Amino acid sequence: MGIIQIQLFATLDLVGQSPGLRDEDPDGFPFGGWQAPVFDGVTGTQVEKAYEGTDALLLGRRTYDIFAGYWPYQEGGQDNVIATLFNKVPKYVASRGEPDLSWAGSSQLGPDLPAAVREIRERHDKVTVAGSLNLVQTLLHERLADTLDLWLHPLVLGVGKKVFDGGEVPAGLTLLAPPEASPRGVVHLRYGIGDRAPETGDMTAPRA
Repeated sequence: MGIIQIQLFATLDLVGQSPGLRDEDPDGFPFGGWQAPVFDGVTGTQVEKAYEGTDALLLGRRTYDIFAGYWPYQEGGQDNVIATLFNKVPKYVASRGEPDLSWAGSSQLGPDLPAAVREIRERHDKVTVAGSLNLVQTLLHERLADTLDLWLHPLVLGVGKKVFDGGEVPAGLTLLAPPEASPRGVVHLRYGIGDRAPETGDMTAPRA
């Protein structure tokens, strides 16, 4: 059985909406493209490394539409590594509608999303979820996510869709690698997501 890896960009108040483009989200969000001013080569290298081993993408409808309109035309450019990967691997789309699946390797998941995700996890070694905040809530709620790569950006927005926005269940996460910071203050965190309940304790007790 493979793993489901979630990759998300977020602000310090955990807003994950529309990081890449000003007009990425048409719902009136005023800070589209908030990631661009603080993204640098260090973060870019971290993102590329996090995608290593990915043999399938799992995307929500809006993220899929954005990716399908961009990544097929980026091979040979500054993001060639990711573009080549995205264009090569299968893309699975979680949508109740009728997405345009003309991007090579794309297919739509069936209406029983948890069952479909379990099936593709059996089929692949590493399925990566990029963005797709609504889909992420379902994966968290159903305990279908295995790892979380989270890039925290030095911004507070006060509005927008959150990383944890209704799908979360109590869980104790495990840090899988030391945090890494970029020169512009972006911090990369990698966690394992299990079904271990959060532990509690007494801060007045002697510490090891």
